[in-house]
Amino acid sequence: MAENRFPSPFEIETPPGAEGWQELYSYADVFSEDRRAYEESQFWFQDSIHWGWALTPWDATVMTLCMASLSQYNSRVFKVPPSQGVDARILNGYCYLSPVEIDDPAVIEGRVPEFTERAGHYFQNWDSLYASWLEKVQDNIREIESLDFSPLPETEPIETVLEGRGVSSGWDLLANYRRFKDLTLKIWQLHFEFLNLGYAAYLDFFGFCKESWPNIPDLAIARMVAGIEVDLFRPNEELKRLAQLAVDLDVDDAFDHEDPDAVQQHLASSDAGKRWLASWDEVKDPWFNFSDGTGFYHFDEPWIEKLEVPYRFLRDYITKIHDGEDLTRPMEEIRAERDRIVGEYEQLLDTDEERQTFQAKLGLARTVFPYVENHNFYIEHWSMSVWWRKLRELGATLAKEGAVEREDDVYMFKIDEIDEVLWDVVKAWTSAGENRSRQIWPARLAERRRIYEALRQWQPPKALGNPPEVVTEPFTVMLWGITTDSVSAWLGAGDEGEGGDVTGMAASPGTAEGRARVIFSAEDIGDIQEGEILVAPITAPSWAPAFSKIKATVTDIGGVMSHAAIVCREYQVPAVTGTGYATRDIQTGQRIRVDGTAGTVTFLDD
Repeated sequence: MAENRFPSPFEIETPPGAEGWQELYSYADVFSEDRRAYEESQFWFQDSIHWGWALTPWDATVMTLCMASLSQYNSRVFKVPPSQGVDARILNGYCYLSPVEIDDPAVIEGRVPEFTERAGHYFQNWDSLYASWLEKVQDNIREIESLDFSPLPETEPIETVLEGRGVSSGWDLLANYRRFKDLTLKIWQLHFEFLNLGYAAYLDFFGFCKESWPNIPDLAIARMVAGIEVDLFRPNEELKRLAQLAVDLDVDDAFDHEDPDAVQQHLASSDAGKRWLASWDEVKDPWFNFSDGTGFYHFDEPWIEKLEVPYRFLRDYITKIHDGEDLTRPMEEIRAERDRIVGEYEQLLDTDEERQTFQAKLGLARTVFPYVENHNFYIEHWSMSVWWRKLRELGATLAKEGAVEREDDVYMFKIDEIDEVLWDVVKAWTSAGENRSRQIWPARLAERRRIYEALRQWQPPKALGNPPEVVTEPFTVMLWGITTDSVSAWLGAGDEGEGGDVTGMAASPGTAEGRARVIFSAEDIGDIQEGEILVAPITAPSWAPAFSKIKATVTDIGGVMSHAAIVCREYQVPAVTGTGYATRDIQTGQRIRVDGTAGTVTFLDD
């Protein structure tokens, strides 16, 4: 690899055992010789915030629908002046993204009036449009839940005749899958209806602050919009409430059991325990449709289906209650510090007009900011938890009909292949025959699974193609934490900085020292000990209960407006994000110092 560029995607070798991996994905989603000139000229980064693991065909479907929906709002719907969206490709099973920026100042200027009109309508009617959005999302969830993927009956129900329906259960199964595909795309269309505008309003405020005070830290700007109640924190707040209820009802000893079934049996054996279970049932749907990962992968599991996770968090909270600790978020402190920062910078402005502009832009940023976090619960967690559940139901039916060997083979299908399989199943059912899928797909899917397992073992490079001289695209910097410095570090193969320090984004203020705990997935959350420092590729919102145990957070990727950074600020946990190689360079058990104000991690052990 030349020193001034990353490897071409066409120079990357296929991992051993993964030959033919392209067959797992749509031809439109992989790097290809016919687009080589364009693809080699672009800068591509591996999006480990959202897709840090190899993709099955269905995981890839989620990715491509998501990125297409993001891009259309920038390029076609709101006409964001400098952006045409984000292009996406798959290499050896991993997602790479390339921001598509507009370089021509005249084109940018020409898009401004359209963006102002379109975005202005949303900004001026934000509350009513957001209320409508919530209804649309919940309607979409209910419709997904209502889809019936039950196995085909031996005999058509008599109601088909008595009601003169005119269509059969086979027609229903085919129609429900077609609708399922439509609703899948709709999830991601709704996801980005507001999100890009939420970032745009914050970026407008961010730009005003940088122009007014060129030396203002990015972290200081972010803290001006902190201390706002958001629904994303509701699942964790419900766990705290339930922990206190268990103590108040004197049933907290039930959580001494590690097996969820034993906990529930203990609770069900007393009236007080039944009261606790009733309170759990009142809030579990929707709030515990809270994925232990990003929600984008077939293996992500929500709390509602994996009770050992929330029960473990409950056990930790009960211990803290007995120790006399206050579990409430320090909202007054966060807001007081927020207002102090705002006041100090506002005094530096010269005119009343500048102060009025500052307050207007700040007010809009605070109005839209809750959506930037709330969408994460309503889409990635609630919608996708229900969606994956429904896809598993379809997999169970395919297995029962003999089209596949097991339920989770469904993840190895591409989205449109299932139409053909279902038609084969229905056609065979109509004549009491045998579908051919059972002869075709089990071996083919087994081969895909073998390839997928080989892809999982591969370590993808952080970037590909032609690096930008300067990273200016604000989403790339603030969400993913990719900066000119980090790109330079990647080109240098991630060499440690002076004195061995790890550097990144100053994401949440404060300093903390402690032993590192390096984790790579939700499966490792239970290993975190009181007073440790969490080091991870990225954190998931559902890890928030663990923040009551840790002293600080360090991540490989993520900017000052990533979910990891926002959650850390709201829980007053120092954080450094976007380090690039923290999980490689830091070992579990090492003593480190995290300075979330400076964006540095210092090794305290030899």
